[in-house]
Amino acid sequence: MNKLVEKLAREQYLEAKEILWLLENNTVELRQDLSEKARAVAKKTFGNGVYTRGLIEFSNYCKNDCYYCGIRQSNDQVNRYRLTEDQIFNCCQTGYALGFRTFVLQGGEDPYFDDDRVVAIIQEIKKNYADCAITLSMGEKSKKSYQRLYQAGADRYLLRHETANKGHYKRLHPSNLTLENRITCLRDLKEIGFQVGTGFMVGSPTQTIENILEDLEFIKELKPQMIGIGPFIPHHNTPFKNANPGSLEQTLQLISILRLMLPKALIPATTALGTINGQGRELGILAGANVVMPNLSPVAVRKDYSLYDNKICTDDEAAECRSCLAKRMASIGYEILTNRGDYPE
Repeated sequence: MNKLVEKLAREQYLEAKEILWLLENNTVELRQDLSEKARAVAKKTFGNGVYTRGLIEFSNYCKNDCYYCGIRQSNDQVNRYRLTEDQIFNCCQTGYALGFRTFVLQGGEDPYFDDDRVVAIIQEIKKNYADCAITLSMGEKSKKSYQRLYQAGADRYLLRHETANKGHYKRLHPSNLTLENRITCLRDLKEIGFQVGTGFMVGSPTQTIENILEDLEFIKELKPQMIGIGPFIPHHNTPFKNANPGSLEQTLQLISILRLMLPKALIPATTALGTINGQGRELGILAGANVVMPNLSPVAVRKDYSLYDNKICTDDEAAECRSCLAKRMASIGYEILTNRGDYPE
């Protein structure tokens, strides 16, 4: 067993130069050591259970123009849609019957879904499914807006920082979006009381090992309850259409490192991981992840919520998605859990 891996598992901390060494020496043997330790840490906290989140992609309109994103505002090839409130509630009804106790409302930064609309949706879901958690993923808002959403009953908020390096952030986003504001939003969310999720794309254009080190240091300092990382996958209607995708191996290594750094974190094995490798989500769980997010969105709109190319599970009904994932998890000795799956305080 590698001594640095043992130290990280024991102390949940390494010096920057030590983490850098791990990142620069991502061998099969090192990944095996990391995943073995990470899996043991995850099992100590969560057993062999995997939490599920029912994903509802409610709008692919977005006012932003992030250079890597398939639903960026200037992509005029997107078939835009917004789910009605009834469609959203129907997704919840379907999901609840399938055993989901967390609903993730994810969308672009769509001005149509203002605070009043979203508050009404949250309140209706909470009225009908009081035993469920609501996670929002709707981008940057004011602290006042976040406060309203929290008071309405939202429990968690996902907001990937994408990169903790200011120069790299500028290469991925237009000038009206800043890393400073993204970090302010994350700190606001934590202060309000949300269970907060952040994360980054692995292998995004011009990303360096040093950038990833900065990401890990930022996450360690922020102490989010949820960490979402997945490989960068290019979309054919973006400025990065010809960029190389992120690697499976680097993503798995980082999942393991993050598990050892923050043992109680909720870490998903993402759809993007399953997109670059047919066994990606299973490998993510075996590397230390403990969450999967089947899609509850209507099949008719699945292909239109296209952040990157070749996204999996766009044709499966919700019940098929859940059943498929349950079988996949069982094949590696894990079971799907049907509780809310809150962060263990």
